[in-house]
Amino acid sequence: MTGAIAPTKPLTALDLCDRCGAQAYVRVLLPNSGELLFCAHHSREHLPALKKVAIDIQDETQRLSKPEN
Repeated sequence: MTGAIAPTKPLTALDLCDRCGAQAYVRVLLPNSGELLFCAHHSREHLPALKKVAIDIQDETQRLSKPEN
């Protein structure tokens, strides 16, 4: 094991916020191989604290403001 972070797959409508059950737009990878999923609202609320412990943060909230073609 090299310690490299595995590539993350895009979040889909099936990925739900662990806090409220809405569609997740943020994935937080934790040191013990765990992950948390958050909607945009809850990611804004919890991200400052999570940045201190997260290995990686996959933020796809820009999809909320960009129209899909």
